[in-house]
Amino acid sequence: MLLFTGLNLYLLLFLAIALAPAIYLMIYVYRLDPIDKEPAGLLWSLVVAGGAAALVAGLIEAVGMQVFGLFSGLDPNSVQFTVASDFLVVGLVEEGMKYVLMGRRTWRARAFNCRFDGVVYAVFTSLGFAAVENVMYGLTYGTGVLFARAFMAIPAHMGFAVLFGMFYGQGKLLDARGHGLVSKGCVAVGYLLSVGLHGLYDSTAMVQTEESMGAFFVVVIAIYLINFVIARAAARHDKRFQ
Repeated sequence: MLLFTGLNLYLLLFLAIALAPAIYLMIYVYRLDPIDKEPAGLLWSLVVAGGAAALVAGLIEAVGMQVFGLFSGLDPNSVQFTVASDFLVVGLVEEGMKYVLMGRRTWRARAFNCRFDGVVYAVFTSLGFAAVENVMYGLTYGTGVLFARAFMAIPAHMGFAVLFGMFYGQGKLLDARGHGLVSKGCVAVGYLLSVGLHGLYDSTAMVQTEESMGAFFVVVIAIYLINFVIARAAARHDKRFQ
């Protein structure tokens, strides 16, 4: 009985450490929403969608890495392979899975009536992804890795989402005003920018040279600016579609 209780306490502590950063950032962006707060049911469905995206993306990435290795002609142990695959496999797949599932749930949702809603939806989806990914990392590498991820990887996923969400919200606004083609282009630009930032984050973290580590911290600073400066500015300049 004592062992069982101890295991339960450890599991609760582990989950708290793994999930708390994502939950904190969800609350942060929810409170930023200046016009209409989004329905709780919709937001939790996006968290679940993000978690599902993490599981599916992991499988696709495993296959994608094998295919990329076969067709790229690059040495899998080379810096070039690491950088290219971080953009063309990891970034494309992870950001794509997040936003395909998010788009199916939100694009026609009645609640999607303000530009900043796009940021809220993208962040909740992305942090659902990050939360599941964080649990998997903790189970694989131990609880210690979660402390660094709380200040690096979790805010990074939010940064990718804020960047995409601003364009997603603007795209929806353009669509609501009858500019369908421009709307699609706006969403596509947001996706490519989020993939680019994701690729920069992963590749500068993975290469492990003095130059790449310097670049990594520049990317992290940019992510914090996106999360805590640009997101606030986007909220202040929110507007309804009608």
